[in-house]
Amino acid sequence: MYRTAKTGQKLMIEILPDKCDFCGCCVGVCPEDAIELKEADIRIIDELCTNCSKCIWACPIEVIVFNKEGVLKEVI
Repeated sequence: MYRTAKTGQKLMIEILPDKCDFCGCCVGVCPEDAIELKEADIRIIDELCTNCSKCIWACPIEVIVFNKEGVLKEVI
């Protein structure tokens, strides 16, 4: 099953939460306010994300990545 972005396309952006330092750089650049950051939890709000990739380029430690399959991979 694919995650769907606001545009109806497959969601192609994924956050690796176990590597995130919760700095908030991605939240500040998201034009759709599609990234939710609460204390030590971060997630993409699928219904708001447009796959613009601004968050990927803003992340200083590269924990937001393209997921070419559009499927959320379980992070262990």
